[in-house]
Amino acid sequence: MKGLPNMGSLMKKAQQLQEKMAKLQEELGEKTVETSSGGGMVAVVANGKQQIVSIKIDPEVADANDIEMLEDLVLAAVNDALYQARQMVSEEMAKLTGGIKIPGIM
Repeated sequence: MKGLPNMGSLMKKAQQLQEKMAKLQEELGEKTVETSSGGGMVAVVANGKQQIVSIKIDPEVADANDIEMLEDLVLAAVNDALYQARQMVSEEMAKLTGGIKIPGIM
């Protein structure tokens, strides 16, 4: 039939895209983003798998009388790190797919 793409060709392209995505996911696990809160008092590093890799807390902010402030700073830094990690993944996926939004893919 004229005008219909070759099904074998489509399947091959889909398989290639799947392989590229698997490789990208592996690479993203090695890429990190870092953020901080409280003027650098709490620093958080997250990877492209959206896992927290490290948390550093300046001893000056560890005040037993103000644990709530420390909790707020950690929460803010963790949430920002995860947001930045999602953004990084989204940008890398957009490069791979040419900006096409594929359902079920970040």
